[in-house]
Amino acid sequence: MIRRARQFITAVMLALGLAGHAAATDVGDWYSVAAEARGQTVYFNAWGGSEPINAYIKWAGDQMKARYGVTVVHVKLDDTAKAVATVVAEKAAGKDAGGAVDLIWINGENFAAMKRERLLFGPDWATKLPNWVYVDHETKPTILTDFTIPTGGLESPWGGAKLVFFHDSARPPGGELPDSAAGLLRWAEANPGRFSYPQPPDFIGSSFLKQVLIELIHDKTKLQRPVDEASFAADAAPLFAYLDKLTPLLWRKGKAYPQNYPDMKQKFADGELDIVFAFNPAEASAAIANGELPDSVRSFVFSGGTLGNTHFVAIPYNASAKAGALLLANFLLSPEAQLRKQDPKIWGDPTVLSLAKLPAAERQAFKELELGVATLRPDQLGPALDEPHPDWMTRIEAEWTRRYGAAN
Repeated sequence: MIRRARQFITAVMLALGLAGHAAATDVGDWYSVAAEARGQTVYFNAWGGSEPINAYIKWAGDQMKARYGVTVVHVKLDDTAKAVATVVAEKAAGKDAGGAVDLIWINGENFAAMKRERLLFGPDWATKLPNWVYVDHETKPTILTDFTIPTGGLESPWGGAKLVFFHDSARPPGGELPDSAAGLLRWAEANPGRFSYPQPPDFIGSSFLKQVLIELIHDKTKLQRPVDEASFAADAAPLFAYLDKLTPLLWRKGKAYPQNYPDMKQKFADGELDIVFAFNPAEASAAIANGELPDSVRSFVFSGGTLGNTHFVAIPYNASAKAGALLLANFLLSPEAQLRKQDPKIWGDPTVLSLAKLPAAERQAFKELELGVATLRPDQLGPALDEPHPDWMTRIEAEWTRRYGAAN
């Protein structure tokens, strides 16, 4: 269903040749934005697969209601492409105002598609938010460039992400922990059935494919450009040669895969898997704090680097509650909301703010935040590998499904 949704989005966009739409709400007049927002209901389309994240979004909604008179409804998604498909369908029906989606948790291929077809509220609004003054766009380049695509102020950063692996130190690791994709393959050969990844196009599973691709592709500069179909087979050959060797060594010999990250984490907790991974450096500590994993779990990364990016919120061009969505995006950037989000007992999602830009009290609160026993310090996380152009994710997901999907 997710694959068909993405194909539908692409087909309709190509057929429509959509035009751009300028902002009517004046982001530069924040007093007017707040006044307009009061009484609005913001339909926030965001992934709903994590109870801690759902609880955080509910907290943010409660704060918006109490402080600004704005109601936030969390529309829980299993794939962001479904929210994009809603906007595309509304455009096809001529619904250029009063849309069903007010704010989307987004990045990567979904942002690229909406920007390309000018389905986003604009022009630049994100850098005009009052809390933008705290954003660390100087040392975090992924805040201004989303999977190689310039954000152009059409989406507001919400949190950081970096691929980390973890294992249970109370269980024998089955040899030395891997330090690269090649090392992981060797580990899997020595420990068959003890590793797996969510089935693509699940985002976490596709991220694993990208990690391996980045490590193994012969010319890494190609990943910063759209896929060249003429050379795709040769460019992706190292990835699929790797997967051909890895697949029979996976949990259930690659005949089945975890449905998503929570499913993979549960299999790890149940002792079916010995190494798993997440896109949040504090995920293991958060799971320990929530009682989902034992306190013997520890994180590790590959010394050569792991995938890193920023996730955002964006407003569709035809949103019904643009002012309310702007107010919510600004609140999500506030030091208060970012501090709470980074607390592993709440969520553990890294901040996009620069501590040096914060007032003294807020800066101290971040410094005193206990990140958890399983969270690596920033200087232990290793290099962040740039996300490939969104074309690569779409193309390798399709090829993965062709090669390995029929077994599931």
